[in-house]
Amino acid sequence: QVQLVESGGGLVQPGGSLRLSCAASGRTFSSYGMGWFRQAPGKEREFVAAISWGGGSTYYADSVKGRFTISRDNVKNTVYLQMSSLKPEDTAVYYCARGRGRSYYSTQYDYDYWGQGTQVTVSS
Repeated sequence: QVQLVESGGGLVQPGGSLRLSCAASGRTFSSYGMGWFRQAPGKEREFVAAISWGGGSTYYADSVKGRFTISRDNVKNTVYLQMSSLKPEDTAVYYCARGRGRSYYSTQYDYDYWGQGTQVTVSS
């Protein structure tokens, strides 16, 4: 069984930065692509960023491109989301997920394990 645990969320002012972490259990972490999604109140969950199994390929939603960076450490079984220049519209619960294969994916259907989420609030 795979478990994903997110951390690093919190309250930050507009223009600030946060780094989210997602720690994965299991010995096969490095064999799968990983992704981050978010869900704001009253909205559907949406794709944020994804990274391939080795970290060589990444993909971002247009809304976060240039502000967010996804990375991974396959020794620590952890994937990160560095968020900068945060805006109030980035406020959401952020989820990490494990892809069904080695590539990077932007649709929820392509992920089979999900974390519980961590709250990010951007407000002054």
